[in-house]
Formats: sequence, structure tokens, C-alpha cells
Amino acid sequence: MNNVIKIRRYAEAVIVAVRGLCVERGGNLVVKDVSFGVAPGEVVALLGVNGAGKSTILRCLTGLLSPTAGELEVLGKPPTADPEYWRDVAYVAEEPSWYPGLTVREHLDLVRVTHGSEADLDAAVDEFGLTGRADATPLALSSGQRRRVMLAAALLRPSRLLLLDEPEQTLDSGFRGALARRLVAYAQGGGAVLLAAHDLEFVAACGARRLIIADHALTAE
Repeated sequence: MNNVIKIRRYAEAVIVAVRGLCVERGGNLVVKDVSFGVAPGEVVALLGVNGAGKSTILRCLTGLLSPTAGELEVLGKPPTADPEYWRDVAYVAEEPSWYPGLTVREHLDLVRVTHGSEADLDAAVDEFGLTGRADATPLALSSGQRRRVMLAAALLRPSRLLLLDEPEQTLDSGFRGALARRLVAYAQGGGAVLLAAHDLEFVAACGARRLIIADHALTAE
């Protein structure tokens, strides 16, 4: 009965609704009957050991991975590859492909212009600590600097949902705090954030509601 009540509550006003999600790989369930919702104004963190299923859940919500069973809704619709879907959703996971001939500033400006953002490009470059590397190509950056470029691109453009797979990885502790404050501000503006993370201090700084994944199932909420 509790699960029914939760799912009905999620359906009332949510950005993400996950109902009975199961994902099978090689004959084994890697996600088992997971249900939760994420409302506007929330930061929600998926926590668990490597291999628990956190990244798999995020990939299902992007439409990059098809579930074996269950229902997924983002903004009232199943995840798709349509441009309309990706105008509302920003995803940061594994390192993307870069345009070798474009600088950091040009990559960010491309995202800004493509999504019709009126954000201040110079302010974004400065906020993410990239001013001294703005004219370098991403391939010439450290892994932490490239991570900052990816996060800057996700936050520079308009969106209603951020899906972040371990956004804190390769970032120094000082910038993790700055990122947490940025995510809190995003949620306070009416967006929703769903992230997978390991750093509990970062999760606390985000004020995130915690969902514990263990043995591929949701064990605590």
C-alpha cells in the first residue's frame, strides 16, 4: 500500500517518476523493482557502492538504455531521443566527444547559442574556474578541468532537469562546495536534480534527499 501511495503522490507534480524499474543484463537483474519520484525544487542523490545500479537508473532516464520492466516518465512523458526532450534535460556522465578545433569558450558558446540561452558566457567561464584555460581545447585540459567544462555546459543552458553521474569526481574539494551551491540555486529556481554520488559531504552540501541503492534495489528513502 505504501508504494501505491508514493507512486500516486509522484504522479501529482513531479519531474521524474520511476515505477517498478527493472533492468536485466546477462540474465541478472542489475536494477530490481525501483520506484521513486523527483519533484521540482528537489535535489535527489542516488547512493550506493559501485555496481549497485545508480548509473543504470540514470541511463534509463536518458533513454540510452531500455528497461526490462517498469515505467519511466520525465516531465510526464517516457524518455526519448527527440530534441524536444533534450531541450528540457541536461545530462553529465562519461566524457563526451570534443570538437578538436574548438576552444573551451567556443564549446560553451556553441551550447549557449544552440539552446537560445541568454546566460553571460564570460561569467560562466569565470564561475567554473576556466578563465585561464578558456582559449585552450578541452583535450589539452586536466580531467578535473574537462569535468568543469561539462558541468558549465549543462548549467549554462536552460533546462528543467539535471541528470548528473558522480558530478563531484575529479573536482577539488573547494570547487565541490561551489558546485553544490550552484545545484541548490538551480533547484530553488524550480528545476530538479537527480545525481549519483559517493561523496557524502558533497551530497549534504547539496541538501539532497538520499536514496540508498543496495543489492540493486532501493533499500531506504
